Amino acid sequence: MLAPGETVCAWFTADLTAEMRYSIRVAALTTQRIIGIEPGQNVDGGAAQNAGVTRRSWQLDPSLSLSILEGIGTGTLQLEGPSGWLYRWRFTSAQKEDAHRFLEQHQQLQTVDQSEFKPAPQGEQFDDDDALEEPVSGEDTTPGDRKSLYRLIRFASPRYKVILAGLFLAMASTAAGLVPPYLTMPLLDKVLIPYQNGESVHMSLAFWYLGGLAGAAVLAWLLGWARTWVLAWASERISADLRNQTYVHLHRLSLEFFGRKRTGDLISRVGTDTDRICYFLSVHLIDFASDLLMIVMTSIILISIDPWLALVTLGPLPLIAWLVHQVRQNLRGAFAGSSRAWGAMTSVLADTIPGIRVVKAFAQEHREVERFRVANEHILTANDRVNRTWSFFGPMVTLLTDFGLLIVWAFGVWGIFSERLTVGVLTAFVAYITRFYGRLDSMSRMMAAVQRAAASAHRLFEVLDEKPKAADPVNPVPLEKVTGRIELRGVKFRYGHRLVINDVNLAIEPGEMIGLVGQSGGGKSTLVNLVCRFYDVDEGVVLVDGIDIRRLAVADYRRHIGLVLQEPFLFYGTVAENIAYGRPHATREEVIAAARAARAHEFILRLPEGYDSLVGERGQLLSGGERQRISIARALLIDPKILILDEATSSVDTETEREIQLALENLTRGRTTIAIAHRLSTLRRADRLVVLENGKIAEIGSHDELLASSKLYLRLHQAQQDMAQTQAV
Repeated sequence: MLAPGETVCAWFTADLTAEMRYSIRVAALTTQRIIGIEPGQNVDGGAAQNAGVTRRSWQLDPSLSLSILEGIGTGTLQLEGPSGWLYRWRFTSAQKEDAHRFLEQHQQLQTVDQSEFKPAPQGEQFDDDDALEEPVSGEDTTPGDRKSLYRLIRFASPRYKVILAGLFLAMASTAAGLVPPYLTMPLLDKVLIPYQNGESVHMSLAFWYLGGLAGAAVLAWLLGWARTWVLAWASERISADLRNQTYVHLHRLSLEFFGRKRTGDLISRVGTDTDRICYFLSVHLIDFASDLLMIVMTSIILISIDPWLALVTLGPLPLIAWLVHQVRQNLRGAFAGSSRAWGAMTSVLADTIPGIRVVKAFAQEHREVERFRVANEHILTANDRVNRTWSFFGPMVTLLTDFGLLIVWAFGVWGIFSERLTVGVLTAFVAYITRFYGRLDSMSRMMAAVQRAAASAHRLFEVLDEKPKAADPVNPVPLEKVTGRIELRGVKFRYGHRLVINDVNLAIEPGEMIGLVGQSGGGKSTLVNLVCRFYDVDEGVVLVDGIDIRRLAVADYRRHIGLVLQEPFLFYGTVAENIAYGRPHATREEVIAAARAARAHEFILRLPEGYDSLVGERGQLLSGGERQRISIARALLIDPKILILDEATSSVDTETEREIQLALENLTRGRTTIAIAHRLSTLRRADRLVVLENGKIAEIGSHDELLASSKLYLRLHQAQQDMAQTQAV
């Protein structure tokens, strides 16, 4: 299949079809094109030996772009052209790393001059399953690493005055640093050499030159200190703004985004990647600016002293520039892989440390240690790739600069013997050129930091470029008072390609209590998530007091919702702080009243510090029932008009459940309540029960009505009674 001179650079195996079925498809990236290979094709010789079976190929061209669209446990490698998408390779999370490496290799090839490539034969086009799909909307291709650093400028613009002051100080300190070599010329030619030759020279003249050298050194130090402090101050605040905006944006994103991202990877982006950018801005960028100014000013001085000698001195520059360009291409992909490897390792830690009880309970310490070892090996592999390139590049630049200095000495010796130069001029030239090549070497070594910071900026902007699926409207409808009427009209919702809620129509009156029942996976929790607007409906509408909730500001709407989750989550802090999480300024009396209502006051008083007792990481110092009662008190404290109870009593014993039910009878009065419970006995007092089956409403009625008319509810009720009898025995 390959043309003469065409070689394979990377390949990637996609293991899903458009219908999300397992099937192998191969994408091959060569020096000339991208080739798509379908199952059953013969690829052993290039000839189409299987009748009716063809392949796809696309010539590498700047108008073609590859991007990765990540889903929940799956992903898509998408090839796009000027008129839209051309092809998609779908894959599971097991192929994610290979897909990203394929994308990086393609990005590197795109920087190569395409005129160097010979035309490759194009395969015949054929229709496949993907051709029937609609283009993905709302997905933006991720900007390249090279653009990511430029995008940091908008974070720097609010402090442009400080940055300009820092650049002025950098220019002044650089200029002061160039004064000493210039003073060595008259010191040698007018003082030292004449005195050595027996001429009469005043000693005071030498002291003047020495004083000038000392003054220039002190001035350069003071200006350098001021420059470093001013630019470091600005860069720290730029990085802090970047962290803040990233964290704020994370809170704007919907649960769907967090469902397809690993916690450790997000922590790595906000923490490690922003730290790398901060270090780059506060250290390397300052050095780069100083080095650049030093090179420009030194070049001007060298040309003013002796243009021909300057021309010879600057001879190795084009070769060094070409070498820097070549190495930069390799480092960019290597650092991107290293950042992903660090994110994967952090994800292992984020999985294992919070779940350490489960790890120890199932004696899986060795397994988790092996997972960490494998993730750590991936970091080593990525860093070895960097080091292989860097170990060659650094010494090569040093060798070229040494040759440049040797050329200066050779040309200078010739100039002195031919009486074109003086010893003072040559000495000054050597001093300047030593600084010149020293700064040039420093700039070339800084390239690694630049590429590492670019990769980190790219990862951060991947998060910032995510569009919230449940975003605030441009002109939100003001929401001052809520009565609590909820209506769902023709609601449909999908997780990926799976239809979870299918044409649900339901009206809930203010103050009414609705119980959602059904088998696991029937759509109960998803329906509650749609009412809370954790997700937006795919079709239909959710109305509160007759207003589409998509027209309301998310924060304003959720202030009227009290939520008790199936798995209670407590933050590290005191009991009182966790109860008052929804109302941080609540008084201690209000906190205690909410705890009493949730039947939590008595056990809280038995804690060592009462309401000031620490609950531990995720509430690990409390029992499951205690955590659940605190989460109920937290929801009750905000006095919501809409109350969501998602298995609110699933983690408590029978006696505690009875106490909570007595409290909820009073607390749900006057509030619109949606309750989910597997124990049907907890929903007997609900005004209506809604039976869900496969995402549809199967039956609606009271407990007694459904027992008499619904076979599905009767079956659920009978199964619970049998289980209760078994447990009693």
